[in-house]
Amino acid sequence: MVLERFSQLPIDDQSRVIEMAWEDRTPFEAIDFQFGFTEKDVIQIMQCHLKITSFRNWRRRVSGRATKHLSLRSPDVLRGYCKTQYKIRKAKKK
Repeated sequence: MVLERFSQLPIDDQSRVIEMAWEDRTPFEAIDFQFGFTEKDVIQIMQCHLKITSFRNWRRRVSGRATKHLSLRSPDVLRGYCKTQYKIRKAKKK
């Protein structure tokens, strides 16, 4: 059911869900709010779309991570990404 609903999303949205899940600072609640997939759904999606070793590494990294869960997150963290993450950088001159 979850994977069927996920596969009906446009490819850009599928990619964004996986990207948000992979990011350390994006909470599962943000994915649920934006796309309607709970943490359990995201785990199932990631298990299906990642290589087994990549999935295990991801699970090990995000399990219990305070920044992936709003209830565990420090109130000092006000954003879901690093402030330099989405900055457009100028190309280096040769």
